[in-house]
Amino acid sequence: MTDNPIGQDAIDRLRNAREQIQSELSQVIVGQSEVIEQILISMFSRGHCLLEGVPGLAKTLMISTLAKTLNLSFSRIQFTPDLMPADITGTEIIEENKSTGARERRFLEGPIFSNIILADEINRTPPKTQAALLEAMQERTVTVGRVRHELANPFFVLATQNPIEQEGTYPLPEAQQDRFMFKVFVEYPNFEDEFEIARRTTARGHHEVRPVLSGEEIAGLQDIIRDVPVSDHVVRYALSIVRQTRIGTEGVPGFVSESIGWGAGPRAVQYLILGGKTRALMYGRTHVSTEDIAALAKPVLRHRLAVNFAAQSDGVTSDDVIAQLIDETPAKEDELTNDARFQKIFAS
Repeated sequence: MTDNPIGQDAIDRLRNAREQIQSELSQVIVGQSEVIEQILISMFSRGHCLLEGVPGLAKTLMISTLAKTLNLSFSRIQFTPDLMPADITGTEIIEENKSTGARERRFLEGPIFSNIILADEINRTPPKTQAALLEAMQERTVTVGRVRHELANPFFVLATQNPIEQEGTYPLPEAQQDRFMFKVFVEYPNFEDEFEIARRTTARGHHEVRPVLSGEEIAGLQDIIRDVPVSDHVVRYALSIVRQTRIGTEGVPGFVSESIGWGAGPRAVQYLILGGKTRALMYGRTHVSTEDIAALAKPVLRHRLAVNFAAQSDGVTSDDVIAQLIDETPAKEDELTNDARFQKIFAS
């Protein structure tokens, strides 16, 4: 490991930013602290999030309120079957110059030219339109004609999808889901949270949310994340979890071979480590631990594992497989490196 380049000032900045954002969001959003934390980790890691949950769980409200706390431009794109790529990216028009009478081409920017994009119900639009958004997510540019247009910085996409209405939808292919750093499940609130939601939303009142961070401050914090050191052991631990999902290779446990059709690629390891760096700094630490990797394994891996038909018939989910992988992967360095099964994984 190299000398630690992270100072206490950087740690305090990110930790204070997290606490202030969560405090502002709590005025509007009740509960969902784990969802909010994962969204913030993804944003500070320069990743994107796919949120899945039934209607009425305040996914849209959560994202629009987050944009206000970050003092960033925000666009909501409602994905529908008739939405075209140009409706997202923008289009060129021919405009007459009133002073000269000449006709000139001008680019009209689409809603994707914002800092935070809410892609609402992304699985309701055809693959061609989905691909236009996902290309922009990867390249952070939009090409119209022969001209490439740079997107805003920071640029963060939060896409939502409804898991219960699949008729007339276009599920994202696995290769496109891989563009998202996290897949976050938005669950029903517990009794106390739902009690507070019912009490708060049926009474008169309006809460103003104050901006906490500017775009420049967020970009600066994103740069700091890259400087957080990671030990070889933590990298090896992250690799161990991901490589155990790849059936047909040495050292893969039996329950994975029985349940998984195919496993995660290298991008999963990258996101585990980047997310671990962000989580460590948000909790006031200058080093990444195996605990950080384990805490983010489900949101990073759940959309990168394909559960086979036999496992689905038995009610096994990708989260079940990931939880068992965490349980069976030693966190201590000597136990991991001396385990015969993991030695096969390291050698493959």
